[in-house]
Amino acid sequence: MAATLPATHRDRLAERLRRLYGRERAEGALARLCAILDAAAEGQAAQGWSERDVVLISYGDTIRRAGEPPLRTLGRFARGRLADAFSAIHILPFFPYSSDDGFAVIDYERVRGDLGDWGDIRALGQDFRLGFDLVLNHASVGCEWFRQFLANEPPGRDFFVTADPDADLTAVVRPRSLPLLTAFDTAAGRRHVWTTFSADQVDLDFANSELLMAFVEIVLGYAAQGAGLLRLDAVAFLWKRLGTTCLHLPETHEVVKLLRDVLEIAAPDTWLLTETNVPHAENVSYFGAGDEAQLVYQFSLPPLLLQALVSGDARHLTAWAASLEPPPPGCGYLNFTASHDGIGVRPLEGLVPAAERDALIDHLRARGVHVATKRDADGGDSPYELNVTYVDALRGDPGETEAVHAARFLASQTVPLVLRGIPAVYIQSLFGALDWVEGVTESGRPRTINRRGWDEDELLARIDSAGSFHRQVFSELLRRLRVRRTLPAFHPDAEQRVLELGPDLFAVERRSGSDLVLALTNVTAHDVEVPDLGSRSRDESGWLDLLDPGAPARALGVIRLTPYSCAWLSPAAR
Repeated sequence: MAATLPATHRDRLAERLRRLYGRERAEGALARLCAILDAAAEGQAAQGWSERDVVLISYGDTIRRAGEPPLRTLGRFARGRLADAFSAIHILPFFPYSSDDGFAVIDYERVRGDLGDWGDIRALGQDFRLGFDLVLNHASVGCEWFRQFLANEPPGRDFFVTADPDADLTAVVRPRSLPLLTAFDTAAGRRHVWTTFSADQVDLDFANSELLMAFVEIVLGYAAQGAGLLRLDAVAFLWKRLGTTCLHLPETHEVVKLLRDVLEIAAPDTWLLTETNVPHAENVSYFGAGDEAQLVYQFSLPPLLLQALVSGDARHLTAWAASLEPPPPGCGYLNFTASHDGIGVRPLEGLVPAAERDALIDHLRARGVHVATKRDADGGDSPYELNVTYVDALRGDPGETEAVHAARFLASQTVPLVLRGIPAVYIQSLFGALDWVEGVTESGRPRTINRRGWDEDELLARIDSAGSFHRQVFSELLRRLRVRRTLPAFHPDAEQRVLELGPDLFAVERRSGSDLVLALTNVTAHDVEVPDLGSRSRDESGWLDLLDPGAPARALGVIRLTPYSCAWLSPAAR
């Protein structure tokens, strides 16, 4: 970096810090921040995104081979099998941890020894853009900062949020049905620490500017190790103020904007992704005015798509997609269906009538799906997420063939590929993985159901076995991903128009210049005829299905989609 920051950068950072800490405290924080940035190595120039960008989400040890660090196994598998389908890999937390499969971080600057080392991370980054987690709302009770807190030693003694257990905390929005405060005996006496997610995950106090500077250094360290994407875990809960919901507070947004500023100065090719599993309007607030996160998860998509395919009715999905405003310039959606967590149901709020939402939840609960709850302000509990693989969530009635199940699941995985934004595929979905019931029994945690670890030989046997369910999903999803990456109409920023073609079809038109794709998905168990669309169907050359290149050109109005099938139609004379 240059020895001195340009005045425009310095002024913007100063204003951010004043909004967080007031004028007097901001001066010292600014001096510290400028020193950190002056010492930082210059990052790679911004590259932008394209239709070739697709993210794979995986734990570092999802694929294992005896005698080999799992990060090396993942890298070898990805280079050999996935390099022509994915451009990026988001490696879920790979740091030493005490619980929550990595999200209770003990040391933010080390790679777990049982996974590999920073050399393995950097090697993977030679072939893929890398995504890292920045777990910034909370840390493990086993981290050095919390040891200092317990001993009443600086700096950690001032790094955690505490509260009077008699204070009125009823307004606080909770993602868990657990106590908000946990008591700890410290050298300064008994203190009650804010624990939003669990008693092992103690919330960090970003009202302390020294803590924010520590995280700026962590962020720049990740960028130096090859992070091209930083996922801000549970960021919506970051700032606490008594008497408020402690959710999406202005200071939280200001911290995200400051991190964006820092990266634009020191690592402009590193994107920020916010993880905020909340209703849509709240979720997209993290774009700011184009000055906050470059990417937000499309959290409403997974439950809406699930509801459409379970009910055989795409109307709510279509209405939501048609209502989406384009993100600010330089920003985009990360479109996904499954992740390491469950399927959030809060994002259905305001999009699906309560009776239909409850019917979906009851349908899955009747099939044995665990429904996690959150604590409401009135002291009651309400559904928060469904703990199930997306594959099993879409399982049909007993007696349904594997081919039909595979077609329905593939339809669910294809919709995110056609929407404006960047698609992300969870590795368990790529394999067609079913519920890992044994893992839940062993761990006692419902979320383990979608976090299976695979022996590489067993995995290869399943995805390479002719006719197997895993083979059907793996090979066909990869094929669709490869086709997608050749189509400029699927650029993340390309024009999008959602068509209302009745409840049986989900239809999206994407266009980039002269390149046009009409993407259709049959969400039902019966054949559906694609209706004539007027002038669009009068091209004498007809329409080609890019997902079925051997089929002849046909006119709309005579094209029929079989149950759960997808078509990417393009005018034959392009």
